[in-house]
Amino acid sequence: MSTSEARLMIAASETDADMYYATRFLAPDPFIFFQIGAKKHLLMSDLERDRARAQAQVDHVLSLSEYQEKAKKKDTDEEPSQIDALHEVLREKNITHLNVPRAFAIATADDLRERGYTVAFPEGAYWPDREIKTPEEIEYIREAQQHTEAAMDAAITLIRNSEIRGDLLYHNGEPLTSETVKREIKFLLLERDYTADHTIVAGGDQACDPHNEGTGPLHAHQSIIIDIFPRSNTTGYFADLTRTVVKGEPSADLQNIYDAVLAGQNLVLDSVRAEADGQAIHRALTELFENRNFETGNIDGRMQGFFHGTGHGLGLEIHEPPRIGKTPETLCAGHIVTIEPGLYYPGRGAVRIEDLAVVTEDGLENLTTYPKFLTL
Repeated sequence: MSTSEARLMIAASETDADMYYATRFLAPDPFIFFQIGAKKHLLMSDLERDRARAQAQVDHVLSLSEYQEKAKKKDTDEEPSQIDALHEVLREKNITHLNVPRAFAIATADDLRERGYTVAFPEGAYWPDREIKTPEEIEYIREAQQHTEAAMDAAITLIRNSEIRGDLLYHNGEPLTSETVKREIKFLLLERDYTADHTIVAGGDQACDPHNEGTGPLHAHQSIIIDIFPRSNTTGYFADLTRTVVKGEPSADLQNIYDAVLAGQNLVLDSVRAEADGQAIHRALTELFENRNFETGNIDGRMQGFFHGTGHGLGLEIHEPPRIGKTPETLCAGHIVTIEPGLYYPGRGAVRIEDLAVVTEDGLENLTTYPKFLTL
């Protein structure tokens, strides 16, 4: 990067992972970050300036109001904008070329171009190093996974202790519902300072839609998919864990589906390593299912079988590169990936099993210790 170039982001770090990654500072409202060479700078409002100076991992925190004052025009009462202040800073530092994220606001980019700046964005990730996790990041995610396993155990214990009446599960004299199990998960994680949004507890045919969060009473003798992916309110890192269970007696067909998914996951666990091709791993998993006569495709008007990726990266976002799926993707040591094969057949059953692992030079380190079993 030349001395006339700068990286520029304007975002709220509570919702923008790239901004949090760059600053390690959480704020609910958009603020300005720019980097010249190796030096990181923030342009902050008076409300957040002192906190940013104490908490942000940057080199300089500048006052937005001071630069707005510099940007004031004579003979007008109009208050300078955030971009007016930014323009003053960039002129002071002789910056003419700005590298921004692909999601940068078009209106702001146009404004900067009208002021004479060249604005460009990278073809790939804005911070490519985010893909490779540091030892500290790995420990954050390991800790998050451990708390997620505790929540999974609480959910499965609730289902295990339920009573079968007819084809429904009962708890404390009332039908046990997806909502009840999700509340158990949410409150346990909240006590541990984690936020669990969109948790999936889906039974029967609801589970055949992989992102159906599940509603209503849970049924005996049918598969229940539990997928928990909370975010730490302290570190900002996610975990991800899925198990499939049955309270009662699964059909022989459902047991075969479970056995195939478990065998598929073991195949992937044995295949993941640095320099492995995610596409080849996904293809091998697909072939395993086909060889066991589990068809994938549009059947009776809806997708059935195995119709999602084998896994994805995870970190400050629940879905990050790399992907283990239909497109070529070379795995690298330090990637953290989910391994989550699944099979989905309405009227027969749905199964997904998911672990979280760190890619290493000669294999992987599985961050997941929670056991795998179908019948409770």
